[in-house]
Amino acid sequence: MSNFKFSFLYDYSEGAHAKVLEALSTTNLVQQNGYGEDQYCDEARSLIKKAINNDDVDVHFVSGGTQANYIVISSALKPYESVISASTGHIHVHETGAVEAKGHKINAIDSIDGKITPEQIEKVLIFHTDEHMVKPTLVYISNTTEIGTVYNKSEMAELSKFCRDNQLYLFMDGARLGSALCSQDNDLNLQELAVLVDAFYIGGTKNGALIGEALVLCRDTLKGQFRFHMKQ
Repeated sequence: MSNFKFSFLYDYSEGAHAKVLEALSTTNLVQQNGYGEDQYCDEARSLIKKAINNDDVDVHFVSGGTQANYIVISSALKPYESVISASTGHIHVHETGAVEAKGHKINAIDSIDGKITPEQIEKVLIFHTDEHMVKPTLVYISNTTEIGTVYNKSEMAELSKFCRDNQLYLFMDGARLGSALCSQDNDLNLQELAVLVDAFYIGGTKNGALIGEALVLCRDTLKGQFRFHMKQ
């Protein structure tokens, strides 16, 4: 019997998948344009659009989950607008207050299972009544959640409808999306997800890549000058 052990301590206990390192070694000295405008990023965009069966999305690449969350939320919100999150949400518990450092309050909802519901969001909206308070404008969810639970299709459809009925953006943290889609509790595919949310990302850092997340912007109003926000 082998004495070899796997560690599930955290996502960064190893480097990258061997095929990633092999590809980097092969292409290392091939000169390309930078800033996500190279041949390989273009190919990756095409593959992602094909996987979600939608050419009408913008795909950007950033270095990690904190950067993805920070850029999407800060670019979507005006200075007086806030983001709604489960109390266990990564932007609320971790990330060293990155979103709030930008000046956007997080309206945290107490959650036992890491998920939030339209009923809970509605209470936040009802409480914030006028210009003397922040204006909740974006709903942040994680899938899988920070405690390992997964949103099912019915839950996502209800969240999506509620957010659109109430002019709220719905943004999914996909750092562990690969785990969610492979879960035995999951009944949602990538194509359906891209229809239900306004923005999400496909996490690479926690799924065998050396580094990076693929941000997918589905709502036209989020696309605009997004590359300026990325660069800043």
